[in-house]
Amino acid sequence: MTYLHHQSLPSVLDLADPALRPLDGPGDLRAAYPVMRELRPHLASEADFLARVERMRPQGYRLVGAFDGAALVALAGYRLQENLVYGAFLYVDDLITAEPHRGGHWGARLLRALDRVARAEGCARLVLDTGLANARAQRFYFREGLYTGALRFQKLLDSH
Repeated sequence: MTYLHHQSLPSVLDLADPALRPLDGPGDLRAAYPVMRELRPHLASEADFLARVERMRPQGYRLVGAFDGAALVALAGYRLQENLVYGAFLYVDDLITAEPHRGGHWGARLLRALDRVARAEGCARLVLDTGLANARAQRFYFREGLYTGALRFQKLLDSH
């Protein structure tokens, strides 16, 4: 998949919702780690998280955070991509609201912001995956106007 350049993203985010902003610097990423760990408990450490984000950045991976005052309460990881199936699209890698802040519409605000980013970048769709057993997330996505469009198949490979 091809990474699409997006120089205009900060202004799209900044103007749309003052509680949202890109998480770019090392301090931002360190603040994001505890929230991301709720979604991705397999992350071995903060250093592991920082290294993975740095490896994914050349592939277009970006993070946006939602702030309640000074506290980071939710975040989304995403990339702009293009393939022969969808054309240009925004893929949501990660979407998580910290446990004490769930029910505060932070996830919906992040999805609306990513929708704006995708439209501003000329994407045909916004795409994300969720587990088949994750009924709670599926209900949330349906409420937010996302619908099932594919069934993903995968094969775990021995990485030795």
